Amino acid sequence: MPTALVLNCTLKPSPSASSTALLAQQVLDALEPHGFEGDQVRIADFDVKPGVEHDMGDGDEWPAIRDRILAADILVFATPTWMGHMSSIAQRVLERLDADISETDDEGRQILTGKVAVVAVVGNEDGAHAIIADAFQGLNDVGFTVPAQGGVYWNGEAMQSTDYKDLDETPEKVASTTATLAANAAHLAKLLTAQRYPAP
Repeated sequence: MPTALVLNCTLKPSPSASSTALLAQQVLDALEPHGFEGDQVRIADFDVKPGVEHDMGDGDEWPAIRDRILAADILVFATPTWMGHMSSIAQRVLERLDADISETDDEGRQILTGKVAVVAVVGNEDGAHAIIADAFQGLNDVGFTVPAQGGVYWNGEAMQSTDYKDLDETPEKVASTTATLAANAAHLAKLLTAQRYPAP
């Protein structure tokens, strides 16, 4: 069965409740009817060193996470919004993925070419559009393909304390966008599996 992997970039380690985890899980649930199974890696639970190498040594746990990224068909990049930007953990994930920008397969394609990436953002302040744009650029640079409507977000009212996980129900616009994101991501991932990008 094809797989999806969430990189949950919340600042909260487990077992703290996380709005980012909730929206990311809704993306995984929406992918399931399309034949994809998946789970989440909460980056805050691991010792991911700063740097731009595959393995920064001294107990760095990124290499095992990278192995899971390489094994997945769809990557769900999920982050909260802090001060109008993606979390510092999300930025670190992009920096660690930069090590793969020059990695190629046996035919010369970027090693992540053929994999699909989507982005999920939550926050009770503005910033989601800019975060999604930045994430799309970084993920595309290292080889991921982004589907149509490949981002979903929820922004609560600015300077209020209500989080996504506090809502009584999922807003219809978020639910419908999540469903579209999942359908498009699954469709694209299947196409790229059946017909790979040409070798350079």
